[in-house]
Amino acid sequence: MFYSAIRNVLFKIDPETIHELTIKGFKATGATPLNLFYKQNIQNKPVDVMGITFPNPVGLAAGLDKNGECIDAFAAMGFGFVEVGTVTPRPQPGNEKPRIFRLPEANAIINRMGFNNKGVDFLVDQVRKAKFSGVLGINIGKNKDTPEDKAKDDYIHCMRKVYNFATYITINISSPNTPGLRSLQYGDALNELLSALKAEQKLLTAQYGKYIPIAVKIAPDLTAPEVESIAECLINNEIDGVIATNTTLSREGVENLEHGGEQGGLSGAPVKDKSTQVIKLLAKALDNKLPIIGVGGIASGSDAQEKIAAGAKLVQVYTGFIYKGPSLVKDIVNAL
Repeated sequence: MFYSAIRNVLFKIDPETIHELTIKGFKATGATPLNLFYKQNIQNKPVDVMGITFPNPVGLAAGLDKNGECIDAFAAMGFGFVEVGTVTPRPQPGNEKPRIFRLPEANAIINRMGFNNKGVDFLVDQVRKAKFSGVLGINIGKNKDTPEDKAKDDYIHCMRKVYNFATYITINISSPNTPGLRSLQYGDALNELLSALKAEQKLLTAQYGKYIPIAVKIAPDLTAPEVESIAECLINNEIDGVIATNTTLSREGVENLEHGGEQGGLSGAPVKDKSTQVIKLLAKALDNKLPIIGVGGIASGSDAQEKIAAGAKLVQVYTGFIYKGPSLVKDIVNAL
């Protein structure tokens, strides 16, 4: 109720401006008594996935806290796990503004941020400072100016930097806002990337004496044969998990809305069914050989139940959280 009252005020402000102000506010209050304004007690519903015990199955998706500055705040809201990033080896500004657009009639957002972040070293410094001791995912990507044939070098660089600080690492090859990134989801390019990362994971396991799982985040704009091919590659390379899905390039359902024609990835309610369909296809192709984390259009407990029924073991929220606020976490946990 509290959030719905202030949301009307927040939504009158430019989306990126209010996002930056919110991040600053959460960063300042996350580990202080002032977190009482959003802190929640969430019932414990542990789930074992990828060899990790998650206190509850609801996580924050990557993209909201790109630089890992608000980990303690999101932990206070009761998330079972927090995923930060996407982070790249070097800082980069991202695409030109404006680059975030609300579509409130559709409970949706279009963004073309372009992996704007302060670089992996800054993120690691923020993780060091956080008091959080729960499940932390770190989502890594490549710099915009890194050629596709050198992409694996960027991922390996980030993986080495974050390995000792992450509970799991997500390989983002599905953002539509970095040129050429999605081509890494297919055929030889995917196999080469995953085999290189798996080899690096083995080296880092020996170096640090602990095994940090790898998950791969894929797009919703895939055909059934493409999903099957990705699933086969994930299994063959012994990847630990898959996150389905990222934002969509489709504009189905928002074509006639203000900002509906903006370039970028569409998230929120319009991607819900596409994401769920990919999860169903993945679940069949993977045959329980590795777990699925479901994300895309989750704005209620019943939405999360759909993802679980389709084959997901965990769920993540982003746009639904923007529209519903922290109470969404409690609603989903209570429903599952």
